[in-house]
Amino acid sequence: MNTMLRKSVLGVAGLAFAGGVFAGPIAAHAAAPVHATPVAAVQGAQSKIDLNGEQTANAKAIIAATKKAGMPERAAVISIATSLQESKLENLGHLGDQNDHDSLGLFQQRPSSGWGSPEQITDPGYATTAFLKGLKQVDGWQDMPLTKAAQTVQVSAYPDAYAQWEQQAADLVAQNWNS
Repeated sequence: MNTMLRKSVLGVAGLAFAGGVFAGPIAAHAAAPVHATPVAAVQGAQSKIDLNGEQTANAKAIIAATKKAGMPERAAVISIATSLQESKLENLGHLGDQNDHDSLGLFQQRPSSGWGSPEQITDPGYATTAFLKGLKQVDGWQDMPLTKAAQTVQVSAYPDAYAQWEQQAADLVAQNWNS
């Protein structure tokens, strides 16, 4: 299968496993977050999936970790949209031939790229905290489009794929932020 067709098929299917996390945590440090940015500025066609109990629990775990990190709702929206793209909010173990290198968990983070041990990155709270640590280090993440913020942390082969989950992520945060 040629590369363009393969990318199109995987992109349409929403399988970010071929993209994965290549860069690991970002090493630079950024200023404290600004809380004035809207929770969602949805752009482009949106995707939506029905969530089961495990997926909903994972979304709530992402929200809880975001609050614990002292970050705003926008950070939770970016985190949930990223996880929707990377794993459909499923805490994935090794996927055999479908696995992108050693990518695991909600964010398809890679132990070999410095995200943590397999046990750590398959823990929703740890994985979210690791993602948020990377997000904090992106200058201006609060004001950039979701897909650019997520891509800067994740370094996926499908950099525009995160945007399609922004509305569902924003809805999940709105429903669960104060619960």
